[in-house]
Amino acid sequence: MVFLDIRMPGLSGLEVAERIGTAAHVVFVTAYDQYAVDAFETGAVDYLLKPVEADRLDRAIERIKAKLAAQPADLADLLSRLKAAVPQPVQERMKWIKATVGKQIKLINVDDVLFFQSDTKYTRVVLSDSEALIRTPLKDLLGGLDPDRFWQIHRGTLVNVAAIQAAERIDAERMQVLVKGCSERLPVSRAFTHLFRD
Repeated sequence: MVFLDIRMPGLSGLEVAERIGTAAHVVFVTAYDQYAVDAFETGAVDYLLKPVEADRLDRAIERIKAKLAAQPADLADLLSRLKAAVPQPVQERMKWIKATVGKQIKLINVDDVLFFQSDTKYTRVVLSDSEALIRTPLKDLLGGLDPDRFWQIHRGTLVNVAAIQAAERIDAERMQVLVKGCSERLPVSRAFTHLFRD
């Protein structure tokens, strides 16, 4: 017997139920009451709504005891319908960066960042009028920033798309990005030149 929340960190309850298959009886525990009828119709033992009340849990346990001798139901059909109907969690995007500037820790709005660049142990955060260093690696920033607003143009560089003035060819294979309000020219790796093709 397995009690599964529909939303869990890592695998969702629906994904766990798919992997279990008919090896166990399933009780879904969730805040989505609109799916209860589907759950019962397709063989889930029960469906508990959060917050779970003690008397409702007792009734679910009695229902479980009555079903234990029977073969668990095949929930494949229900699981595919629930997966399509349950809204997927929206990943929260980074809005602020905490950076050390001298003796101060500043909160920098990511909209103000021109580009991020790896620099050995640190990542440079370059703004139009200043720059700061943070200890957050570029790969961690990639997961938190909106990929439509920040493009990776090199293994060690993320650039704010709104800050790109132009991309210019150096030769047949190499490009560089000119950034508004900044004299630096940022090299573009061959793997990322597709971002600037017509």
